[in-house]
Amino acid sequence: MTIEQRIQAFIELGNAIRTDLAANDEVLENIIVKAKVHNPWFDPRFTRIAISSIANLLTADKLRSWVGNYEYSYFVESNTRVGVIMAGNLPMVGFHDFLSVLISGKIFKGKLSTQDEHLLPFFADKLIAIEPAFKSKIEFVPHLLKEFDAVIATGSNNSARYFDYYFGKYPHIIRRNRNSVAIITGDESKEELKMLADDVYLYFGLGCRSISKIFIPKGYDLPRILDNFQHYVNLHEHTKYFNNYEYNKSIFLLNKVAHFDNGFHLLTKNDSYASPVSVLHYEEYDDLEVLERRLIVEKEQLQCIVGGEGLSILHEKFGNSQYPKLNEYADNVDVISFLGGLS
Repeated sequence: MTIEQRIQAFIELGNAIRTDLAANDEVLENIIVKAKVHNPWFDPRFTRIAISSIANLLTADKLRSWVGNYEYSYFVESNTRVGVIMAGNLPMVGFHDFLSVLISGKIFKGKLSTQDEHLLPFFADKLIAIEPAFKSKIEFVPHLLKEFDAVIATGSNNSARYFDYYFGKYPHIIRRNRNSVAIITGDESKEELKMLADDVYLYFGLGCRSISKIFIPKGYDLPRILDNFQHYVNLHEHTKYFNNYEYNKSIFLLNKVAHFDNGFHLLTKNDSYASPVSVLHYEEYDDLEVLERRLIVEKEQLQCIVGGEGLSILHEKFGNSQYPKLNEYADNVDVISFLGGLS
C-alpha cells in the first residue's frame, strides 16, 4: 500500500464510525456494552466519547496535515514488526499507536490489555473490511510478544522497569506514569470552570491526561471550583467510582485530613501530582512565574497542563485535555519519528 492508500482507508474508517455513532448502530452499541460488561470502568457514555474523539481525528485534513510534517521516507512500506503493549485504563487508549504503526507502513503486533480486549479488534476488523491489504499488517497476540523488531510499551512505573529489562535491547518507546495539572489564576469564568470539570472527570479521572491536581493562588475561594463541577453529580451512580469516593472520604475522616466534599468528589491540599480516583489535589502558589518555571523543570512528570489566558507556559485550554491532536504524543515522544527511524 502507498501512504495515500493508508490515509484513505483511515479516512473511510472515520466516516464509518461517525455514521454508526449517529445512527446508534446496533453492532457498535453491542460492542460498547460488551466492553462495559468486561470492564465496568468503561461506562458506555465515556466509551462513545472516546470513539467519537478518535473518529474526529480521522479526517482528510487532519491526517494529511499530520503526515505532511514528516519525511516521505518515514512512510515507505516495510516488513518491520512493531510490538505494541497496550494500557487498558481508558477505552481505545492504544488507538494512536495502532494508527501510527499502520500509517507508517509497518506491521502492528498488539498485546491488548486484559481490561480492553474488545474495542480495538472490532475497529481493526472494520479497517480490514475497508482495505483488505491491512489484514497482513495487523496481528493481536494473546500473551508475550514474540518475533518483533521494535517495541512500544505503555504501563505503570513498575511495569516500565519490567519492560526495560526485557525489551531494552530492541528499539523501543517505554512509557511510564504521568499526570496532568491545571493552573487557576482566579480570572476564570464559570464556563471555563465547568469545562475544567471535563478535564477532571472524563473517564473517571483514570487517564494520564486527566487533571489530578490544580494550582490555585493563595486566598482563592475553593468552593467556587466544586460549585461548577455539579453537572457531573451523576458519577455517584457509578458503583466502582462511588466506592472509591466513600473509601477515600472515610480515610480522610479517620485521619482528620482537611478536605472539601461536594457529595461525589473530594478536594484536598497535597503536594503530590498523582491523586486517587474521586480525589483532586490542590496546592497554593504565591507567584505565577515561579510556578511556571517549576512546572517546566518538572515537565517529565507531566503529560499536559491546562489553563486559561495569561499563562506563558505551553498549555491546553480548559476542556481540551482529553482530546489530544494527532501530533500530541503520550509522554511527548514522537512515535512517527521513532517508527521512521527503524530499518
